[in-house]
Amino acid sequence: MHVTASLIIDTPLPTLERLADDALLLQWSEDTTNTAPIRALCAALREAALPWLRDLVPAYDSVGVFFDPRQSTASEIGAYLQDTLRRLPAGATERDAARLIEIPVCYGGEHGPDLESAATELGLTAADLARRHADGDYEVALIGFAPGFPYLRGLDPTLALPRLATPRTRVPAGSVAIGGQQTGIYPRASPGGWRLIGSTPLRLFDVERAPPSRLLPGDRVRFVAIDAAGFADRNEHDLS
Repeated sequence: MHVTASLIIDTPLPTLERLADDALLLQWSEDTTNTAPIRALCAALREAALPWLRDLVPAYDSVGVFFDPRQSTASEIGAYLQDTLRRLPAGATERDAARLIEIPVCYGGEHGPDLESAATELGLTAADLARRHADGDYEVALIGFAPGFPYLRGLDPTLALPRLATPRTRVPAGSVAIGGQQTGIYPRASPGGWRLIGSTPLRLFDVERAPPSRLLPGDRVRFVAIDAAGFADRNEHDLS
């Protein structure tokens, strides 16, 4: 059933809209650069163990709130969300407590088939592109597209690259890539159109692990360059 989005709450930060019969959308400003309030809200809602809450889907500047309409109404939930936002602690906007995860990456060659062409397009050498990519301080803005796929914000704007005109039908698991103004890591083999500049031997998603995703929204990520021998060695030891 198609539901036209209707505004429930209009506050400077954020607005709240009806997404479906059983879903609301909290929408922050599109130019927001701070995802901490989004993460803090999701954490508070999960901790509250609300009987009506079915799922939360955080993104760069929004949160989808999926609920059981038999347990509560959209208006009641909207009021609850607004009240929860007002009560978030001031520390919710700080990055200091975020986890720092280091991701080993082998750049170029068979591990990053687009590194050379991407560097040429940017007017850089392949070594410069790899170094500048690894020098970045990234934040996991959201997990999406595929289970465990991290969208990382913090890419040097001068390294932004358009997606491939024709996506690959198969991108290997562990591929580290640039797509537009973002960088990310493919957790499993899948189609994809991002530029592949390297690969990590780490397993990003494992259903036997709790939580299954190695990276979570709010985590800080640093890439650590390794050579092909280091990649093979880590693969042999299955660093899952």
